[in-house]
Amino acid sequence: MGRILAIDYGKKRTGLAVTDPLQIIASPLDTVPTHEAIRYLQSYHEQEGIEIFVIGMPKDLMNKDTDSTASVRSFINLLQKKFPQHKIHPIDERFTSKMAKSAMLAGGMRKSERRKKENVDKLSATIILQSFLESNSL
Repeated sequence: MGRILAIDYGKKRTGLAVTDPLQIIASPLDTVPTHEAIRYLQSYHEQEGIEIFVIGMPKDLMNKDTDSTASVRSFINLLQKKFPQHKIHPIDERFTSKMAKSAMLAGGMRKSERRKKENVDKLSATIILQSFLESNSL
C-alpha cells in the first residue's frame, strides 16, 4: 500500500502533506517552490511510493471557480501526464488556510513561525489530506 499525498497548490509555493504507509495519519511533509513540485513528487515517489494524490481545488463561497482554479486544473493535467497510473482526487480547499492559521495559534506556535507562509501551506495540505481521509473512511 502506497502513501496518499495531498497538495495545496499555489502559484509560488506548493504545500505537501502525506500519510503513513497504512494511510491512517496525515502529516505535513514540505513546502516547495511550485516550479520544482513535479520533480520533488517524482523523487518522493521513487523513495516512498505514492498511491493517490489529493489536490485542493479552490472555489469561492458560491462554489464557483476562483482566479486560481485554472492553474490548479493545469497542474492536475501535468500530474496525470507524469503519474498516469495514479488516482488524483480534487477536494474542496475552502477555508483551509484560515483553519491552518487557527491550528498554529491553538497549538502554541510562535508568532515568527506562524508568519512563515510555507508553514501555512504545508499545514493547509495536511488539513486537505485529513478531510480526504475522514470522507473516505466510511
